[in-house]
Amino acid sequence: MLKEYYRDDLNAREAKEEIQKLTFYPMMFQASRIIKSTGILKEVYLNKRKGIFPAEIAEKLNLPLYGVTILLETGLTTGITYLKKNDAFSLTKMGYHLLFDEATNVNMNFTHDVCYNALFDLEESILSEKPAGLKKIGVEADTIYPYLSTLEDTIKKSWFEFDHYYSDRAFPDALKVVFEDKPAHIVDIGGNTGKWSIACCGFNDDVKMTIIDLPGQWEKAKENIISLGLQDRVFGQVGDVLSKDLSLPENVDIVWMSQFLDCFSKEQVVHILSNICNNMGDDTLIYIQDLFWDRQRDFAAAYSLHGTSLYFTAVANGNSKMYHSRDMYEMIDEANLEVIKDVDEVGKFHTILKCRKKK
Repeated sequence: MLKEYYRDDLNAREAKEEIQKLTFYPMMFQASRIIKSTGILKEVYLNKRKGIFPAEIAEKLNLPLYGVTILLETGLTTGITYLKKNDAFSLTKMGYHLLFDEATNVNMNFTHDVCYNALFDLEESILSEKPAGLKKIGVEADTIYPYLSTLEDTIKKSWFEFDHYYSDRAFPDALKVVFEDKPAHIVDIGGNTGKWSIACCGFNDDVKMTIIDLPGQWEKAKENIISLGLQDRVFGQVGDVLSKDLSLPENVDIVWMSQFLDCFSKEQVVHILSNICNNMGDDTLIYIQDLFWDRQRDFAAAYSLHGTSLYFTAVANGNSKMYHSRDMYEMIDEANLEVIKDVDEVGKFHTILKCRKKK
């Protein structure tokens, strides 16, 4: 458990300073995004040894001196830039990560393109348990998922890059865990663009896959599968996991769900797991791969997951979140399942829970 959640050790001055930072976070976020997108931060990086003055950057990039100065000075406060003895600006380690770290880039684009405007309606979302901010990205509905393939291109790109950045990095470790059981047929629930099913086929020459997902997602996955010539090994079943009559294919060895159950409320998770339990064979295994905030190694990862919970609240569906692992254990138990293997740090951030029917 992260120690930060079990202490309150700031003195009064430190506490007041930190809370004042919080009041301006949205402004500092946009300034940090723009200092990068305009190329200003790149110029600071290229001149980090001797430093560079705002007027030099303004002239080189043909930008207003006022705006360049404002962003560079804001960078002093956010920790992106610092001043040399001659008051020229140089780049900090944080500034370097803002420029070149992939996770930072993915998270920032997701926050800006998908969440930023929508979070203005967070209070309404909290009170109504509906994604009131979803309309800010052009969707008038109760959930984002059926409309992912129809989102505006920039929003869609940032959404999928965010989702895939974390899931894809878990694949190498997850494949080793799953194929210890030598499955012949895996059902990939919430298969999205088909990346996991395709990865399984690349890892094992014999496994058959069935993706269960909504119509729009399956059509996109099918395109990818056909383009790789895997249509004889990867099959699709269109369905809604919240439907009472959703059924599983026959002869399933493993049911796989990655970054999936966090998309639903506790009641819905229990419904989904119970439905799977009631439709699977006695020897079928369920693998749940997810990101639990209490299992993270560092505060930054947990911080990001709590931010993602706010996305679920305001944009995705209004009632799901990134769960504490204890909550998931309770939901698994309520669905008449039991965890028989628990693997942390899968791809650094994920946990895999291997489950079976209670004996």
